[in-house]
Amino acid sequence: MKIAITSEGNTLNAQIDSRFGRCSFFAIYDSETQQTEFLENPAKDASGGAGAAAVQFVAKQGVSKIVAGEFGGKVQPLLESLNIEMISEKDKTISEVIKQF
Repeated sequence: MKIAITSEGNTLNAQIDSRFGRCSFFAIYDSETQQTEFLENPAKDASGGAGAAAVQFVAKQGVSKIVAGEFGGKVQPLLESLNIEMISEKDKTISEVIKQF
């Protein structure tokens, strides 16, 4: 199972980014291989529609769960339609979130 975690940086010690659509990076954790890959969010500087673009980006990564500080109202129905589970977390590092899984 792949899990996307919004991240302020590209290391396991980085904090969860509270913003989903405009987060700096997505940490993609694969629970089968126990590997984590950091991908820069291509939507972070979008003039509009960052949330929808971020949903498309993480969906292409094959994730089934997303962990973020918060999810915007427009993003929630998109993620639900793709059967991607949303988990809200705050004030944790990427490694602390991964340990939960």
